[in-house]
Amino acid sequence: MGAEVLQTSIDNLEGVGASRAKLLARELGITTYADLLYYFPYKYIDKSKFYTINQICSTEASVQVKGIIVSKKLLGQGVKQRLVFTLQDNTGCIDIVFLKGLKWIENSLQVGKEYVIFGKPSQFNGYFSFLHPEFELAAKHEAHATEKFHPLYNTTEKMKNAYLNSKKISLLMHNLLEKVVGNIPETLPKYIIQQNNLMSLNRSLIEIHFPSSVENLDKAKLRLKFEELFFLQLEHNYEKVRRNEKVEGFIFDKIGDNFNNFYKKNLKFELTSAQKRVVKEIRNDMRSSRQMNRLLQGDVGSGKTLVALLSMLIALDNGYQAALLAPTEVLATQHYNSICKSLKGLNINVALLLGSVKGKARKNILSNLQEGSLHIIIGTHALLEDSVVFHNLGLAVIDEQHRFGVEQRSKMWTKNKQKPPHILVMTATPIPRTLAMTLYGDLDYSVIDELPKGRKPIQTTHFYDRDVLKMYGVMRRLIQQGRQVYVVYPLINESESLDLKYLMDGFEQLSREFPTPEYQISIVHGQMKSDAKEYEMQRFSKGISHIMVATTVIEVGVDVSNATLMIIENSERFGLSQLHQLRGRVGRGAEQSYCILRTKDELNAEQKRRIDIMCSTNDGFVLAEEDLKMRGPGSISGTQQSGVLNLKLADIVKDEPIVRRARDFASAIISADPTLSHPDNLLLKTYIQKQQPLKDYSQIG
Repeated sequence: MGAEVLQTSIDNLEGVGASRAKLLARELGITTYADLLYYFPYKYIDKSKFYTINQICSTEASVQVKGIIVSKKLLGQGVKQRLVFTLQDNTGCIDIVFLKGLKWIENSLQVGKEYVIFGKPSQFNGYFSFLHPEFELAAKHEAHATEKFHPLYNTTEKMKNAYLNSKKISLLMHNLLEKVVGNIPETLPKYIIQQNNLMSLNRSLIEIHFPSSVENLDKAKLRLKFEELFFLQLEHNYEKVRRNEKVEGFIFDKIGDNFNNFYKKNLKFELTSAQKRVVKEIRNDMRSSRQMNRLLQGDVGSGKTLVALLSMLIALDNGYQAALLAPTEVLATQHYNSICKSLKGLNINVALLLGSVKGKARKNILSNLQEGSLHIIIGTHALLEDSVVFHNLGLAVIDEQHRFGVEQRSKMWTKNKQKPPHILVMTATPIPRTLAMTLYGDLDYSVIDELPKGRKPIQTTHFYDRDVLKMYGVMRRLIQQGRQVYVVYPLINESESLDLKYLMDGFEQLSREFPTPEYQISIVHGQMKSDAKEYEMQRFSKGISHIMVATTVIEVGVDVSNATLMIIENSERFGLSQLHQLRGRVGRGAEQSYCILRTKDELNAEQKRRIDIMCSTNDGFVLAEEDLKMRGPGSISGTQQSGVLNLKLADIVKDEPIVRRARDFASAIISADPTLSHPDNLLLKTYIQKQQPLKDYSQIG
């Protein structure tokens, strides 16, 4: 019996059976011995200490007592019926009360026998009692009394109703470990275990479920956390090497007229040192013989689009086309307008392909693209359609890449039949470095970490609802100075109709406070038709309207340098990352810009902390780190659906030292043995080959 025992169906385990197997599968996704083995406790209770009944003096903590059941009574009628047992030790008596499962309980607890009771005491009329505590025959308890720390497992209400509670899972785990310990194959080579001073896998899995000491529990956790982080990094590094070996890239070794003319004639300001560094990194990628797969991360307004444009011009200078894929029509249109403006006077053909482009216009775009007279195409998901055929695609830029599924992004690889194009994926969502190296370890990674010269930091202040008159005063002052104002309302899907009401109420209130003809107000929300939305955005963009009342549709896609005040209503309902994205709509020009975070008058501690953090810094990376600490990895856009952060034990924030150690170790191994062919690494290669998905998207950014 070897590793295959772990794949045994869970219904073969003593104490499970067919009905519990279905419940475990449905509620927890546990179908095999391995699934159960890697279902870890969420905390542990030290049951080495026994209290006497007269020592019970609080309802705050769970306690353990031992005594004899001296009586039982069935009290009440119907739904109010309850079963009351009296437990006695040599210091006194205490009642044990059950409200559910009375028939089963009555048969399980017997008068005259000694039991160990564990639970949180309740107090009523000055008397303590236990309500639905755990119980076990004292003799049976003593059989495993060496286990000081008892595990607690997360369970669901349906499981509890079927008596599949934490204690039952603990008993199942006992049964499982008796079967599999000694047959669990080691997953890490001996040299990794020795150099990192790690506990063996068999021992770790025993200690994680039933710790013999705090020290051994810590060692077990370290081993298991290191392992899952190490393999995550190893897979990234292995795939990166494999991709570079297998996938040949186009060699763009020429810098020609398109790049030079734009740089010398059309670029009106000097690039920041961060932009220059990133362009150099991209240039080095594209002139090597390997295919580029690079993540470009930059805060709002840091100039990522300009870097992307320079990269596209390199592709054009080498005789290839470039594409920019954006998640929304608003953002695609903004990119198109911005790039056309930047390239004015140069002989470069640019087109915009949206789902709404139909008929002759669409036919012309597709024809020009296929025969090669169209150099740059910008579009939404429409670019991924099979009807979109390139003459010679050399570079694909994917903006806000987390909004596209892996399968969608992979379609860009097929758009050049000769070789896959170079891929540059961009995000304006700041990703903490710890998360980035865990999540995007298979991509090369560039960061634009400075804003263009002349940009003044946005001044952010917190206003409560009661400060509305003060807020109107700030708005009037800035409008009189010739500036424009955004007022953003949340639109949360669960209550769109309610949120839309807030938006319309706000619009009406502002219309009374800022009446026409002196003031003009535009309104934009997701339920408007595209042409109406575009009309209102253009009015604001041209400076006709002074105030833009909107939902978060303006988070991306509206860039008006004259807008210098962002008011975010109900700010407490947003996360840090979204607040930062919204704030980034102002501060696009040289004028001083402001952001008012308006909230209800009463905030809880977490809401207040979030608002205070926003007021204290403009650094998106600092905010992303805080967001990660406060809400976990799922708060960072796209990481939840990425699937790669399915970590059972490790926490990439709290366990950053282990993340770094695992990454460095994995990198060193792949550098020394890229194909994992050394005898010492065959165990690692076997593991990775087992992990290969049915569809290999590992090469896609």
